[in-house]
Amino acid sequence: MFSKGQIIFGVLFFIAFAIIIGFTYRKDLKLHKRFYAGSIWVLIAFIAFILFIAAIKFFFK
Repeated sequence: MFSKGQIIFGVLFFIAFAIIIGFTYRKDLKLHKRFYAGSIWVLIAFIAFILFIAAIKFFFK
């Protein structure tokens, strides 16, 4: 079990970490759009592959 101080530290750390990650992402958004423009197709292909494997498993038990 966690003490009250550890829980407070964990919550504050999570909030601070999320804020810092958010600011960093916003700062680099222009670079993300430039260098990772076609990455959505990689994500779609990966999801399609996983669905294909699940379909094979479902239909060929």
